[in-house]
Amino acid sequence: MKNIVLSAVAVLAMSSFAVAGGDIAPVEEPVVVPEPVVTDSGFYIGAAYGYLTNTVDYTGPVYDANGNYAGQGSVNLLDDSHNEFMIDAGYKFNQYVAIEGRYWFGADTTYTVDGQAYDVSIDAWGLYVKPMYPVTDAFDVYALLGYGSTDATISQKFANNGYNQWGTDSLDGFSWGIGAAYSFTDNISVFVDYTSIYNDDDTYTTTDGDVSLDTTQDTWNFGLNYQF
Repeated sequence: MKNIVLSAVAVLAMSSFAVAGGDIAPVEEPVVVPEPVVTDSGFYIGAAYGYLTNTVDYTGPVYDANGNYAGQGSVNLLDDSHNEFMIDAGYKFNQYVAIEGRYWFGADTTYTVDGQAYDVSIDAWGLYVKPMYPVTDAFDVYALLGYGSTDATISQKFANNGYNQWGTDSLDGFSWGIGAAYSFTDNISVFVDYTSIYNDDDTYTTTDGDVSLDTTQDTWNFGLNYQF
């Protein structure tokens, strides 16, 4: 009889433990939500207003007013500034690198030498690899590394508003720049940069000695880009 009572107590205790355990909720594994991958890529276009400087320094034979050889010397042939416009288009692979093409136009100016007026018109273009560094989510700094080319047309202006076109000259070579951009939205950003379109020496030989022309063309740009 005593064994039966102990068995009944054991069964009741086990039943009570089972019922109590039924109120314990099962432990659930935490749900991990993956963070979205931000690629920051796509095509973009833009436009800018800028200031282009064109400088030509001459080193070589110099001549007097009568055209007689007067020895070797250096002369600043041109040191002029132009207002210009620029359009750009590119593709951003990610937040660190893009490719970009640029075209500058409207760089026209008039200057006077010995009482004669001359008009200078310059068009230029460049194709660049654009490495970028995101300082913040909205602010980037970048560089431009690539190839640039310029076409310059010089015309003599007469008092009767006629012109005598002296000719055109084309220069091309390595081009580089640095700049910064600030994004107001995911699509719209403003930028400012400096671009050295062309900087090189051209050397040739004359009967009176060697001639060196050091030509520099650079520009500051203030613009806006739209990314699709």
